[in-house]
Parts: sequence; structure tokens; C-alpha cells
Amino acid sequence: MTHHKRPSFALSLVPLITMALSLGIGYGIFRVRAEVLLVVSAAVAGLLARSLGYRWRELQDGIVESIRSALPAMLIVICVGLLVGSWIVAGTIPMLVYYGITLISPAYFLVTASIVCSVVSLFTGTSWGTVGTMGIAFMGIAQGLGIPAGPAAGAIITGAYFGDKLSPFSDTTNLAPVAARSNIFDHIRHMLWTTLPAWLISLGIYFFIGLQYRHQAIPQEQMDMIIQTLAGAFRFSPLLLLPPLVVLFFALKKLPTIPGMIFASFLAALLALLLQGGSFTDILNVMTDGYKADTGIPTLDNLLSRGGMMSMMGVTLIAFCAFAFAGIVRTSGMLSVILDRLLRIARSTGSLIASTVVCGISVAFMTGSSFLTILIPGELFAPAYRERGLAAKNLSRTTEDSGTVIVPLVPWSMAGVYMSGTLGVPVLTYAPWAFFCYTGVLFALLYGFTGIGIAPKIRDDETEAGS
Repeated sequence: MTHHKRPSFALSLVPLITMALSLGIGYGIFRVRAEVLLVVSAAVAGLLARSLGYRWRELQDGIVESIRSALPAMLIVICVGLLVGSWIVAGTIPMLVYYGITLISPAYFLVTASIVCSVVSLFTGTSWGTVGTMGIAFMGIAQGLGIPAGPAAGAIITGAYFGDKLSPFSDTTNLAPVAARSNIFDHIRHMLWTTLPAWLISLGIYFFIGLQYRHQAIPQEQMDMIIQTLAGAFRFSPLLLLPPLVVLFFALKKLPTIPGMIFASFLAALLALLLQGGSFTDILNVMTDGYKADTGIPTLDNLLSRGGMMSMMGVTLIAFCAFAFAGIVRTSGMLSVILDRLLRIARSTGSLIASTVVCGISVAFMTGSSFLTILIPGELFAPAYRERGLAAKNLSRTTEDSGTVIVPLVPWSMAGVYMSGTLGVPVLTYAPWAFFCYTGVLFALLYGFTGIGIAPKIRDDETEAGS
């Protein structure tokens, strides 16, 4: 048996610091591709793990297990490429863009996009599904209206994660009370303390930001040209709404995501054949390589020339590199050492909440996994909350405030990769505009140190409603 040394706290911080510096300087300043920088960070973590007595086989098993847990999400990302390509060639996305440009005012676009995505996500319980359907359409509308991509994507993600966070159909909303041993409906009601004000503040900011765009929209002459070109290039029909409705139906019924996306894609391919003409071979090639528009209008060509499974290969690669790093730091015990140190300094309610927040954010940056940002802090801090006489729903709320909504702001996380690839906007471009994703954290810290919205423990079995 190989003897494994326990890593020190200082040594455990080295991989995280290496990753932060390499991505901050290499990617942020010199624009080096993030994939190779993540490989460098993983190599540093691997060398440190080797010095602790871990063999390559053990680290490789950790990497494989980390990637295995992310494979369903990676398959969804590839299916999104299939979906987008088929929806464009069918005319679904062009039709939504056409009517969106004609009906939505640039001044109120950000608020409208955020509210619509909030409602859709609340009723479906999926931020990914919302971004993959309504988000794609709203990004097209934003481009047609002359709205910058960063604010548009930030408003979409704010809405998508507001609904995902509060929906009883959401996987993370169900997982958080399980990890903290609280009741799901108590958990949802308790989250209103942080989630609702964060969402309202975000909508207020979007309203005032949007006012400046009413004079920055594409000139009416050019907008009319885009509308006329869309109407001339595609045949619109109410039948084109069927593919998005199929995806929403699968989400509402909690049916498997990937079969629903594939079914919606091939339904769109059939509609493309019936309504738009063209050969079935060309339509299938679009689903692989993406749609290539040639309308003569650069703005419109840039909007429609996208999609296809191949467009998601770069997204998949960065996910592999990120989860390789996560597998090494977890297997070698470096992640658990950092989290243990955080737990030691929690001596008051405020510091306990703050430690939970730091723990959630650390796990988000080190693993890029929404589930782990809930499971690890939930398991680690549950005893501390019980000992301090705090209700478990305080813990489950904080894990969502500092985990679920932080992950899409991490460029190498699966959520960040998905949002960026689906919306066509780099994470660092939309992150400053996704106000909801970090204002909730501020409320969590404020309540922790002031005692506002902090519930005491009232019964031993907190899985019962009313705890």
C-alpha cells in the first residue's frame, strides 16, 4: 500500500493560486487559451500530489471519475449545438428574432429578457433549458436591436438562475435541502430573503441601463432591411414553435433532457425540409457543422452563422481540462484541507455564514461543479450549524447563494462553458452584468452578521415542513 502524506494548508493553496494567476494573467491579459493554462495548473497539482505519495494511477482514476461525473453535462452541450443548428435552418430562431425585433423596445429589452427567462426557468426548473431556448432567441433579438452582448447575456442568465434557484423542479433546489437536512419548501421560502431583493435590484439596474440603449439601436433603415431579409429568407409558420415547446415540455415533465433535445432537433430538421426546402443532406450537415448565412447583411450573417455539434468541441475540451484539475485536487486531499481550515475560523453566526460562502466559492472555482458547491459545504458545515442552534435551512440557503449562482461566473466551470458556448458570449464579458449572481452573496453576508433573516433551529428533524 502506498503511504499518502496529508497536505499542508500552504501546499494545498498552491494549485489554486497557480490556477488563479495563470488564468488571470495568461488568459485575462495575454489572451492565452484557457485550455492550456488549466493543463498547466493540473500539472502543478499533479506534481504536488506526487510529492505526497500519490501514484499516477490514483490521480488518473480521480481525473476519470471527475470527468465521468461531468459527462452528462458535456453531452447536453453537444446537443445544444445540434439544437441551435437545426432551429436556425428550420426558421425557428429567425422567426423569434423577427417578431422580437418588431415587438420589443431597446430601452426595455434587458428587463423584458430577464423577466421572461425568470418565468420560464421558474416553471421548468432548468437554467440550462431556459438559456438554450429563450436565451438563444433573446441574444438574436439583442443583436438585431443593437444591444451589447455582455448586458444581454447577463440579463438572460440573471433570469435563468432566479427561476432555477427558486423552482421546486430544479435539481439544485432539491439537492441543497438534502445536503443540509432541511425541508425543500422551507428552503425555498427562506431563500426569498436573499433571492428576491437580489433579483429586484438586478431588474432595477437593467431598467436604468436599458434607457441608454433607446438611442443606440440599429438605424431604422438597417433594422427594416434585417426584418425584410429574414422574412424573405425563411418561411414563417406557427409550426416552428413546436421544437421549443418540445424542449419545455420535457423540462416541465422532468423527462430526460438529451432525448428531448435530440427529438426537438430532428423535428426542426423535418420542419426545415417541409417549410424551407433544401435537401435533407444539407440540413443534416448544418446540424453537424452549423448554419452558414449569406444574406449580404453582415449583422444578420453573424447572427445566423452558428450552431452545429462541431461548434461545441472547444467547449467540451475546456471542460475536460477543468475537471482534470478538479480530479487531482480532490483525490490528493488538498481541497478538503482548505475546507477544514475554513471551518476552524467560524466562531460566530456571521463568521459561520462567511465561511460557508468562502467554502462554496472556493469549491466553485476549484471544481467547477454546481452539485459539489452544494454537497461539500452541506456535509462539512451541517454539524456546526446544529451545534450553534441554527436551522438547517440557513445552510441550504447559503450553499445556493454562494454556489449555484456563482458557478456560471467561473469560465472553466461546466455552467460557465455552457452559458458561454450557447449564448456566444465569453464568461468574462457577461459576468460583470449578471448582477443577480453575486448580489445574493452580499445579502447572505449582511444577514449573517446582522442576524436578519437567520432562523433558529426549532426541532430535531428539520426535514419536516415548518422547521
